[in-house]
Amino acid sequence: MKKLLRYLVITLVLLVVVVAGAAAFIHFRGVPFYETVKVDFKHISTPENIARGQKLTAMLCANCHMNGTTGRMTGKHMTDAPPEFGMAYSANITADRQHGIGNYTDGELVYLLRTGVKKNGQYAPPYMAKLPHMSDEDINAIISFLRSDHPWVQAAATPSKPCEPSFLTKFLCNVAFKPLPMPEKPITIPDSTDKIAFGKYLAINLDCWTCHSGDFTKMDIMNPEKSFHFFGGGNKPLNLQGEVVMTSNLTPHKETGIGLWSEEKFIKALKYGLVDGQPALRYPMVPYTQLTDYEAEAIYAYLRTVPAIDNKVYK
Repeated sequence: MKKLLRYLVITLVLLVVVVAGAAAFIHFRGVPFYETVKVDFKHISTPENIARGQKLTAMLCANCHMNGTTGRMTGKHMTDAPPEFGMAYSANITADRQHGIGNYTDGELVYLLRTGVKKNGQYAPPYMAKLPHMSDEDINAIISFLRSDHPWVQAAATPSKPCEPSFLTKFLCNVAFKPLPMPEKPITIPDSTDKIAFGKYLAINLDCWTCHSGDFTKMDIMNPEKSFHFFGGGNKPLNLQGEVVMTSNLTPHKETGIGLWSEEKFIKALKYGLVDGQPALRYPMVPYTQLTDYEAEAIYAYLRTVPAIDNKVYK
């Protein structure tokens, strides 16, 4: 009996040592670096591409990267990032060659947007959106805008502040969240006449699903619909005062979701932040005024098809 007890104690001690060692390794390694892959890409810029890119950037990037003091996308402290991820600071993505993305090639920008791996090989933590499902046309539009002379992205010598990732962020980036694969074939935008397919494309690629699902740590970026409580709400971003603002259930559940909402009611909420004539959105959710009515209708049509989830979100 004593011999068995001694073996159990030794096993427990060894287990503690292994776990402590692994934790120390993750802590000191931090967010990992990876070998980068050269991507042969050169953007094609037209006035239409730049306008499309500005629209996408306004909805996908500006909320995090736009700095109210500089008036440009020089980055800022992301006070609305989930606290469990640590202190998050968005990067300078202006054309500045030293502090921004002016020294990135088009191919390096594509690789970052698609895989989440930066020019220096470091993986971008989970609070940066990755775009593995976005069409080649829209990726080109975003890069065309970033390369334009628009005031938002004109070079500004504002240093980016390094993020201070929590242990959870480091753990997830070492264990769960890995660089995403580059697409093996061209990605196109679905035919806009197919409202459901077009709406799905918008809802996924405008990154609506990440906030409106159930847990940032349980996202499946390559298969969004397999994420925990997909569009069922309950994630816990912060507002600018550091208060938790739980995301809404956007599934068609009739009691806890938007199953009883009309198309008109949804469009007014999404585009103008109004429900029954009253302000209904709270930061970090902002009105998507850039969307056309048809695009909003398509998103509504798609959301009507996702599995209903009974998830009462207490606000």
